[in-house]
Amino acid sequence: MSGAILKYGQDGVESGLICATRGEVGEIADPSLATAENLGLVREGELRAAAEVLGLHNLWFLDYRDSGMAGTPENEDPRAFVKTSAAEVVGKLVAIIRQFRPQVIVTFDETGGYGHPDHIAIYRHTTSAFHAAADAVQYPEHGPAYSAAKLYYTAFPRGAVRAIAEWMRSQNIENSFEMDPEKMGIPDEEISIWLDVRQWREIKDRSWAMHRTQANSGAFLEQVPEEIKRKWEDFECYQLAASRVGPDVEGENDLFARV
Repeated sequence: MSGAILKYGQDGVESGLICATRGEVGEIADPSLATAENLGLVREGELRAAAEVLGLHNLWFLDYRDSGMAGTPENEDPRAFVKTSAAEVVGKLVAIIRQFRPQVIVTFDETGGYGHPDHIAIYRHTTSAFHAAADAVQYPEHGPAYSAAKLYYTAFPRGAVRAIAEWMRSQNIENSFEMDPEKMGIPDEEISIWLDVRQWREIKDRSWAMHRTQANSGAFLEQVPEEIKRKWEDFECYQLAASRVGPDVEGENDLFARV
């Protein structure tokens, strides 16, 4: 959603980013960049560099440990984010929401984009925090209740995922998706906002390039014909999950409509 940060940033909107983990158990694209012992620290630095490119200056780390993918030993580690108490995580999110007072909150959809357990966990906790922050009875120690206007989920459009998967099958290229393309991302008909981010593509790419330890992520897209991947890269997709200011209007394509 870096395109949204850029688009609304030029209009004076102040954005913030909350990270539950530092990706401590992820793959390292180039062994010269990091080790298993310092990967979390390196990735925090990469994220801060990427945020600087976007003009994003409000960052919070919840300081939980990366859970890794389902079925891996890291996912069973008692320190993993997915093992953390929901009440504890929601409390931390409520504290930030009440302090920062965002009008619009965005998190992953229920698939976590591509099924990462931590993405799915933060989707659940952020959804809970959107409602809890507005309830004075919950977490009174974190300040007065605050009601954000909208909650959105963001993910890949399923139509684009399906088109890429079909092209890969036609070329006999091994499926690089972590999930079934028929279940990955948001069904096109459930997308509330197609945000056109073409004019920010170059800055988005520059920001992504800061994540050097993850340089192999999405490399398969380089092989995909431009006309197929255009829907993937030219638009950011948002599904309205909750609103206190009414529904979005089809074609409006504005996260801040009626806010």
